[in-house]
Amino acid sequence: MEYLLELRKLVGHRPLLMIGAAALILDEKNRLLLMKRSDSSCWGPPGGAVELGEVVETAARREVREETGLELGGLALFGVFSGPDLFYRYPNGDEVYNVTIVYLTRDWRGEVRLNGEHTNWGWFAPEDVPENISPPIKPVIGQFIETIHK
Repeated sequence: MEYLLELRKLVGHRPLLMIGAAALILDEKNRLLLMKRSDSSCWGPPGGAVELGEVVETAARREVREETGLELGGLALFGVFSGPDLFYRYPNGDEVYNVTIVYLTRDWRGEVRLNGEHTNWGWFAPEDVPENISPPIKPVIGQFIETIHK
């Protein structure tokens, strides 16, 4: 995040290309872990920006640990998402075009806990996923639900 904060000092709210990593974490009932963001009140999986020089899988593990307290085991690549559907304007006016690398796992340890980035969390069956999904995550969740129902 330091990298993006430094860039924002130079470019203000103008659009930036942001590389992100996220994890779709499933429990034993195939329910998806979603977190409710404190800035937008939208739901999404744990994840965030990849730092300069950071391996993307390491970023996914770090973000999950920071946001949920969970430690991840094996990860499978779920997909790489990009394009105009992943544009996002943060509540503070910052604009980004996301390229998000998403992993899938059922291999995790620990108890979910919240940090300041989220106000709530829950395990959701595909048919119970909340409607207010964070806009740049909607394509990811849509593909996840489609994949589960195949």
